[in-house]
This record gives sequence, structure tokens and C-alpha cells, in this order.
Amino acid sequence: MIDHVSIQCSDVAASALFYDAVLAPLGGTRVLDFGTTIGYGVPPDAEFWIGPHVTGEGFRESHLAFTAATRAAVRAFFEAALRAGAQVLYEPRVWPEYDDEYYGAFVRDPDGNNVEAVCHIAAD
Repeated sequence: MIDHVSIQCSDVAASALFYDAVLAPLGGTRVLDFGTTIGYGVPPDAEFWIGPHVTGEGFRESHLAFTAATRAAVRAFFEAALRAGAQVLYEPRVWPEYDDEYYGAFVRDPDGNNVEAVCHIAAD
């Protein structure tokens, strides 16, 4: 149902370093890079975009959940986020209140957005 999502960043370069690191364990990479606007995904498709803050005033938190193929990928996302200096919201764990197989980790990106990696399969 969703073709792509775009968020505005206060510092595109800092956000790009963060997303380069945390999306790699999930199979994501920079697909298109226009300098101030960067598209991530699994080539050839750019499904997630970052760009400069150009509209609106103030900050409103977004929640972004990226699919992980395995629970190990969720843990790798989390470790990459820690190395990138992300604030931990929730360490990797099962979230039975969502689903018995919902395994996710949540961190904050450089702009304060709630970024998650989630796997919907049983333990690996």
C-alpha cells in the first residue's frame, strides 16, 4: 500500500550517516543521492527518503518501522544504531502485546524520530 515515505531532517548529512549504518543490516542502501535528498531501499527501488527541513515549524515525532528478515537483523540494526550514537528507546525483544512473534528494537534518529526494526517470524 505504501510506495515510499519521506522525512525532513535538520541535518541531512548526520541523518544520512545514521541511516547508512542502521539500514545496512536490514539490506537497505542508498539507491539515489541528490546531495540534499537521499533515497534508500533495496536496489533499484528507493522507498525511504530523507531531505532538508523545508516546510512547517517545530518538530513532530514520526515513527518509522523497517522490516527485518530475521531477529539477528533486528539485533544488528540495534547495534549499528548504538554505534551511531542513537538514543535507546527499547532494546530488542518480543512484543507479545502486538503479536507473539513480533520482535523489535526502537531507537531515536538524529532528529528525534522513533525508528524501529521489526521481524515477524519465530526465533532464528
